[in-house]
Amino acid sequence: MAEARTLTYFVSDVHLGLDVNDPADREVRFVSFLNSIPRDRSSALYMLGDIWDFWYEYHDVVPKGYVRVFAALMDLMDNGVKVYFFQGNHDIWCYHYFEEMGIVILQQPYVVNISGKTFCLGHGDGLGPGHHWYKLMRWGFRAKFFQSLFSMLHPYLAFRFGKGWSKKSRVAKSFDYVFKGEDEPLYKFAADFEAKTHVDYFVFGHYHCDVRMPVAGGGELVILKDWMNGSSYMYFDGISMRFGYSPKMEK
Repeated sequence: MAEARTLTYFVSDVHLGLDVNDPADREVRFVSFLNSIPRDRSSALYMLGDIWDFWYEYHDVVPKGYVRVFAALMDLMDNGVKVYFFQGNHDIWCYHYFEEMGIVILQQPYVVNISGKTFCLGHGDGLGPGHHWYKLMRWGFRAKFFQSLFSMLHPYLAFRFGKGWSKKSRVAKSFDYVFKGEDEPLYKFAADFEAKTHVDYFVFGHYHCDVRMPVAGGGELVILKDWMNGSSYMYFDGISMRFGYSPKMEK
């Protein structure tokens, strides 16, 4: 008799392709993580955004590489594990290529019941009050008009522009963000959301720091750490949350 599929995995902010902190090693670690997910006992993998540091998908052109990553994801799906993906602020522009492989693209905030517990999931960027300039920029990146303009660039120029912009971002500068607790807009979003709908776990990425704190309504806010200096993930076994982290091995 087959074992029940009780495990659900969550991962965020791997930043594949970012040319800092040994990108090849980061990809190897991520593939190893994907291959470690038990095929016979896992129901789903939720990728919470910024898995790729830059992804722009033309109608007939996609970024090269990541063959082993996609092979591992396909193997998961071939063995009955559902794979879900949230667009982060670095890999916004993914469209039909992921869907053709069977990866389901979700929009934040996404509420789902897993083994009787209510989860609210997403990348975490732009949620909560404030950040007006960022929200305006995020809207522009997602607007069809501006995407069409960007698509007029030759892929050689577009990918180099995108990677150059990305390398100047907070993660490339190794800036350690300090989460401001109850003063953080994301916490305020969670508290306001739970005042209307009960949630057991709010799970996000984006902030590149490890956060686990209670929410006023009784739930828990979890932010997954990035993969720049180690391998971070979380899984739910049907009863409780489990966290995995292994530091990057220095060569």
